[in-house]
Amino acid sequence: MTILVIFIILCILMIVYGYQAIKTITKQNWALYLYFGIVILIVGNLFYQLFSSPVEGRVLTPIKSYAFGFVLALFAFNLIITFILFSEDIFRFFAGLYHKFGTSKDSFHIPSRRKFISQVALGLAAIPFASLLYGMYQGKYNFRVLKYTLNFDDLPDAFDGYKITQISDIHSGSFDNKEKIEYAVDLINEQQSDVLLFTGDMVNNKASEMIPWKDTFGRLKAKDGKYSVLGNHDYGDYVDWPSKDAKHQNLEDLKTIQKEMGFNLLLNESRYLEKDGQRIAIIGVENWGKGGFKKAGDLEKASANIQPNDFKILMSHDPSHWEAQVVPDKNHYHLTLSGHTHGMQFGIEIPGWIKWSPVKWRYKQWAGIYNQLGQYINVNRGFGYLGYPGRVGIWPEITMIELKKGKSTAIS
Repeated sequence: MTILVIFIILCILMIVYGYQAIKTITKQNWALYLYFGIVILIVGNLFYQLFSSPVEGRVLTPIKSYAFGFVLALFAFNLIITFILFSEDIFRFFAGLYHKFGTSKDSFHIPSRRKFISQVALGLAAIPFASLLYGMYQGKYNFRVLKYTLNFDDLPDAFDGYKITQISDIHSGSFDNKEKIEYAVDLINEQQSDVLLFTGDMVNNKASEMIPWKDTFGRLKAKDGKYSVLGNHDYGDYVDWPSKDAKHQNLEDLKTIQKEMGFNLLLNESRYLEKDGQRIAIIGVENWGKGGFKKAGDLEKASANIQPNDFKILMSHDPSHWEAQVVPDKNHYHLTLSGHTHGMQFGIEIPGWIKWSPVKWRYKQWAGIYNQLGQYINVNRGFGYLGYPGRVGIWPEITMIELKKGKSTAIS
């Protein structure tokens, strides 16, 4: 309750500073009316969306996501203004003290707010505001194909040049543009990889979310098949189900949908891919995650039928599983494929220069390729989106990995 009160006070303070910035640079009342009108519309819509429909646990419908997205953009806008103008207020306060005690003046007078500072504040605040709006309009469907080549000394010769396409975190319950999704599915098929691996979170909460998209994703194809695992959202844990049976049936329905789309769902089990008398193992665990996430994954059970010398590809939705259990395991898992983080759907990436997102403070491995003890993990940035209905800087990802016979190279 205390945190909520502090948050409300902070929001009011930010709105006041936003008002002051606009008032400083213009005397036009319409600008102030417009500002308050936008604030009331955005905040009012959020409360309306949150309280006008039945609450089903932590289910966030697309329209509620958009309400949250607009509030997030407004919050970022006012936060920048507040930081700059509050800093100016500190300077103004000490300037007033100086004039009173450091000069011959007797009165305490705080200098007026400077128009230039307010202009700078509004200009800087417009950057995250516009970026978040762009992310909601265009960024969430700005699909990128990221290609990697990984070398392994012990890769079977027959699999030299073998291509894997990985997708993750579809979150079909968030989609609102069929044309964009069909384009992305075509883009996946254009990679013409040997095998397609999906690393969990097909839906946000309910199996029914995938029904409108079943035919679209059913068009995905790969020569050696399509394999999948479950993510934390696939279990329906965030819904207030009327009964345990309803929750169980939801998961069974999702399994059936995946089968109808041609996916081989691996539930703590394994399969072999064979080529020219040689083979590699595909291992799939159920979700295992630190920090309160579901721990249904059983690595020992999933690898029970695998030989120690097999070349192993592990599918595990949550990358926290990798350091916690996979790397120190008695088996050597050559390549682990994960997702889950979405790269927080927000960050800055300039290939070869910078890769940053606030999610790095939660997950050590959060996007791209990492290497420890000769074992690789790729953390896919996700196909879809959840919560904030957009992406800024961290774009939706389709990964294509080519396996090559050769000396391994360390990647940080």
